[in-house]
Amino acid sequence: MEISELGEFGLIRRLTECLKIENPTTLKGVGDDCAVLSPTEGTQTLVTTDLLMEGVHFDLMYVPLKHLGYKAVMVNLSDIYAMNGIPRQITVSLAVSKKFTVEDIEQLYDGMKLACEKHHVDIVGGDTTSSLTGLAISITAIGEALPADIAYRNGAKETDLICVSGNLGASYMGLQLLEREKAVYLSQVDKSDEKTTNNSSTINIFQPDFSGYEYLLERQLKPEARRDIIEALAKANIRPTSMMDISDGLSSELLHICSQSQVGCRVYEDRIPLDYQTAAMAEEMNLNVTTCALNGGEDYELLFTVPLSQNDAVNKLEDVRVIGYITNESLGKVLICRDGSEFELKAQGWNPLQ
Repeated sequence: MEISELGEFGLIRRLTECLKIENPTTLKGVGDDCAVLSPTEGTQTLVTTDLLMEGVHFDLMYVPLKHLGYKAVMVNLSDIYAMNGIPRQITVSLAVSKKFTVEDIEQLYDGMKLACEKHHVDIVGGDTTSSLTGLAISITAIGEALPADIAYRNGAKETDLICVSGNLGASYMGLQLLEREKAVYLSQVDKSDEKTTNNSSTINIFQPDFSGYEYLLERQLKPEARRDIIEALAKANIRPTSMMDISDGLSSELLHICSQSQVGCRVYEDRIPLDYQTAAMAEEMNLNVTTCALNGGEDYELLFTVPLSQNDAVNKLEDVRVIGYITNESLGKVLICRDGSEFELKAQGWNPLQ
């Protein structure tokens, strides 16, 4: 069905009529000029927005719309968790070109609703409009946290431990795998076009080879915001002194924390957590796996610092690893390699304006 058959409000009704309110802080969701929210007494409100553009942030040649909707929500929820908060509501705004049908947008919304259900978040509003350049997705997430619990980027102190959740570089290697198979597919299409021009009836059907690397694809196409880490920190009574999510690469995020906290750091290469598939894919593509982990981005893991006194407590946390420590700013930002050599950390991760 063409979207024009439903119109803007008809499309909104179709996408949102089955939404159920989960949070008591949501007094009124979709259906009025504004949502009405009532934050929990004693908490502060957290707000973040991400904009995803077709051709810049995602390629619909290999990104399913349902996965795209899921990921679009997750990257916003991750920002709330990166402040040590809990997300409660989101608004969703879409700019859609004529190449999309109603069913396409329903797939996109199905992914969004799945992500919201998993994290107990309400969709409370948004907007839709037409686009001349493809698909654009803008999501605003609203969360809350107790004032004492909020973790900013500027709170890291000398001797604090530097910690990361999960493993790094997998999403980047998943992207490289998808781009490689896309290039092979396009080359096959070019060959098929030549054969057709030469009156040949032989057309090869291309099948991408993802065997053995399913985890990398999942990390790129279906990332998970780390609510479990926030809950584990609270249960262990650990309050990070600073925190960010790793969206642009570990090196970039760590340098943000150091800059805003006016400190230095020492990170150990052999402490950076890697998955086996990440290392194997990097070797296959002749890439340095440490470089991929430092600069790849889109892992959506949590990078945070904690006081040295909480070393024992943080080492007991599942899926969290200490990778270094904070130093005086005069000592610089340094990577300690496996052979003991030292290199200055540089921000070589994702830059959306390049």
